[in-house]
Amino acid sequence: MRPAARTAIALALAACLPARAIPAGAQATDARFSNPARFMPATGEGVYADLCQGCHMPGGVGAVGAGAYPALARNPNLADPGYPLTMVVNGRAGMPPFGELLSDQQVAAVVNYVRSHFGNGFPGEVTPADAEAVRRR
Repeated sequence: MRPAARTAIALALAACLPARAIPAGAQATDARFSNPARFMPATGEGVYADLCQGCHMPGGVGAVGAGAYPALARNPNLADPGYPLTMVVNGRAGMPPFGELLSDQQVAAVVNYVRSHFGNGFPGEVTPADAEAVRRR
């Protein structure tokens, strides 16, 4: 993973996860703290709220400011489920890759959420197996 992508993920986590006190003497490599996904919700709505809406905004309307964050609302690119799966897992351009942060279940949940909300009504649901297949490419 590129250093810039690691930095983006670290900043997203720092901004979205509640502060957790690390006991005195605990090391950062302590197994209790090595998997940040365990602190994240499993529902698509929860993952969107924690990771996505900071850039894509509540309601998926997108934003322009320090960067351009495309609207997910009524976005025809989401009709093909492979597109949002690939974007969430691998990222592209300004979109950081969340594949190392999210489980297959979480990836599928957030992709299904954005494909069925914000004025999107695309048929079919992706599965955790679909997310796993994107990782293997």
